[in-house]
Amino acid sequence: MEKNDILTLTCEGLGADMEGVCRHEGMAVFVPGMLPGETGRVRVVKVQPRFAFGRMEGAPEQPSPHRRTPDCPAYPRCGGCSCRHMDYETTLAAKRRQVEDCFRRIGHLSVEAAPVIGMAEPSRYRNKTALPVGGTAEAPVIGFYAPRSHTIISAADCPNAMPPAPDIAEALMAWMRRFRIEPYREEEKKGLVRHLVVRVNRAGEALACVVANGPRLPHEEALAEALRAAGAAGVVLNENTRPDNVILGDRFRTLWGRDRLTDTLCGLSFSVSPAAFFQVNPVQTEVLYQTALDFAALRPEDTACDVYCGAGTITLLLARHCRSAIGIEVVPQAIDNARENARTNGIGNADFRVGAAETVLLALVAEGLRPDVITVDPPRKGLDPAVIAAIHEAAPRRVVYVSCNPATLARDAALLAEKGWQVEKVQPVDMFCWTSGVETVISLSQQRPDHYVRVGIDLDDMDVTPAESKASYQEIKDYVLAHTGLKVSCLYIAQVKAKHGIIERECYNKAKTEGNRVPKCPPEKEKAIEEALRHFQMIPSREPV
Repeated sequence: MEKNDILTLTCEGLGADMEGVCRHEGMAVFVPGMLPGETGRVRVVKVQPRFAFGRMEGAPEQPSPHRRTPDCPAYPRCGGCSCRHMDYETTLAAKRRQVEDCFRRIGHLSVEAAPVIGMAEPSRYRNKTALPVGGTAEAPVIGFYAPRSHTIISAADCPNAMPPAPDIAEALMAWMRRFRIEPYREEEKKGLVRHLVVRVNRAGEALACVVANGPRLPHEEALAEALRAAGAAGVVLNENTRPDNVILGDRFRTLWGRDRLTDTLCGLSFSVSPAAFFQVNPVQTEVLYQTALDFAALRPEDTACDVYCGAGTITLLLARHCRSAIGIEVVPQAIDNARENARTNGIGNADFRVGAAETVLLALVAEGLRPDVITVDPPRKGLDPAVIAAIHEAAPRRVVYVSCNPATLARDAALLAEKGWQVEKVQPVDMFCWTSGVETVISLSQQRPDHYVRVGIDLDDMDVTPAESKASYQEIKDYVLAHTGLKVSCLYIAQVKAKHGIIERECYNKAKTEGNRVPKCPPEKEKAIEEALRHFQMIPSREPV
């Protein structure tokens, strides 16, 4: 197979980006826009050692019954959506398969995902629209970047955007044409208007944020009036002179009206500023969070811990159904927002802590906290291994994992499975309709001590002392790594155990070859191992004087 070859291929399925998956002489060929069961002429555009990419040449020989005419003139050039050429039910089925495939291929776990929960009306669902601005002063363009490029495809009226976002985008371009305002030119780092960010709440109120390559714009009063007339309840100017691709800068100035909106989610009120994180699909966010709450199965006497809590949305929902809830987040501004949201909603049994998830969670455990339920909603990269170790150390009754990336979700579920956790339920939710993205909620549980059957074992027959039976070497290693970041060997653990009179097999403390010296455990690692032995009650909590 070579570039520009024309092949007749049949699509066998859909890939992770909703592209058609064909095969030629055993090699996978990914063809965007092709649907399962369709046969057509495909031009090879790129060949890799194990797979290739192709482009359909004309229409398929026999269109799939699930094919439909896209309802957006910018599709698929704009890159914002990947599956508007198929019916909605097909997208949901593909996302379910994607989740199950990730668990099977990446996590090596056999799980059955529930059918994806979709939207009754999957359009005009996005409450935040961020549009780059390009073109010229005479003919500005506002839309989305084409796939794998920074070419702006005109898409002012995105069918996913909540109104009045499209009207505000058109008003901005009319103002630029009227006053000959230069759009930002990325290659030269010159020009003025870089982006338009529109937020809309469920009441239909809009906040327009114009991102500029400088602290001021010409004719700001006319800009504010134009956007107000288009439906904005507030107009904010954001200064961003950075040379990179970050959309918002750090400085905001209100040109007219309000500088934030109040929105509702699951019966709670939240203050939303231009820079605040808030889920983009409020209808499906309520479905997602209610699913997480149902999976948590909280009892009135429970304590819940919400890791990666952000502005505290899930934490506050948990707090309404248990004795207390603790949110953990590394971003101080997010914790400030979370505390403000708790006060706004009159929730007094939610506490918030700033810091790295693994550090704060382990500190809480050291203080005596034993959460009954832990929820996690990490970024796309998933959980750090230290967080997984901390969750295992906290030993909750149940873990509820909310994920926007089924690949890292499957990886982390497998790591938890190695520690004895089992996946109970898997529920995907369609948060980003007409894209390949899928949110997933899973619940995991582990056997509790009261679930074990007690049996009598003669420790002498096993050549092991009662102290040795309390924790394995791996458990001690995991504890030391999670609490101190140090890696310790079995040899060092054996030396510390021998120091405290715990019987060890002689071979641990002998050199592998004659004449070699056995390395001694460094003092800082010895101290860390001793702390682990105390935790597992293998040595007294306080040494005798």
